[in-house]
Amino acid sequence: MTPPPAPPPGDRIAKVIARAGVASRREAERLIEAGRVTVNGEVVARAALNVTPNDKVVVDGKPLDAPPEPRLWLYHKPTGLVTTTRDDQGRPTIYDDLPEDMPRVMSVGRLDLNSEGLLLLTNDGGIKRRLELPSTGWLRRYRVRINGRPTDSMLQPLRDGIEVDGQRFQPMQVALDRQQGANAWLTVGLREGKNREIRRAMSDIGLTVNRLIRISYGPFQLGQLKPGAVEEVRRRILRDQLGLGETDRPSPKPKLRRPARRSR
Repeated sequence: MTPPPAPPPGDRIAKVIARAGVASRREAERLIEAGRVTVNGEVVARAALNVTPNDKVVVDGKPLDAPPEPRLWLYHKPTGLVTTTRDDQGRPTIYDDLPEDMPRVMSVGRLDLNSEGLLLLTNDGGIKRRLELPSTGWLRRYRVRINGRPTDSMLQPLRDGIEVDGQRFQPMQVALDRQQGANAWLTVGLREGKNREIRRAMSDIGLTVNRLIRISYGPFQLGQLKPGAVEEVRRRILRDQLGLGETDRPSPKPKLRRPARRSR
């Protein structure tokens, strides 16, 4: 049997553009389709093209810089912000809230409009995809306030795994922390991030979520980070947790930034 041909050297061009911080991978594919990208002086006709560091990639007439060093930030997302670069309804986004001196970043997953807490931000598409993969299996923990008086037996279906509107949710870790008047506080852990998963699952067993705070994502903790504040993860921790290659640069002290709201 003839062995399959070896894959071409290099990386897909959309991935290279995304790693350089020019656009997301999907946005890069649209730039290619629009004829705005050239490689070695020729317009690229398709995104299924591999390029190497020896190729000259130009986007909108500007040569592609070397990809920046991968970085990761912890951000305490307040309620009332959507996790998109722009919103069709004109609602404020997390990017309106970030400090002016932040580089171009992408969110790792999302928190919905009314949810708050830890959101990871990165300048590297590879890190984003790795942290979002279900196979990564990192536990995401939430403090959840619900209206009602749940019992342990009411919460058991969430621990067993539940199906909502034809969509299967994997078993959750659910602990009842305390009853506070008409509300109860729970700690919920899950290893996947389907759209509004906790709210939908709670609603299915007759409980209404009125506050949801993500407190951790794998080894990364919200801690005492104030709403709207941003803190960069040390390079050494990134290397240890994500297996990134060694770097010759010194590991900087984490910088705590408070947002300066941008005018919209």
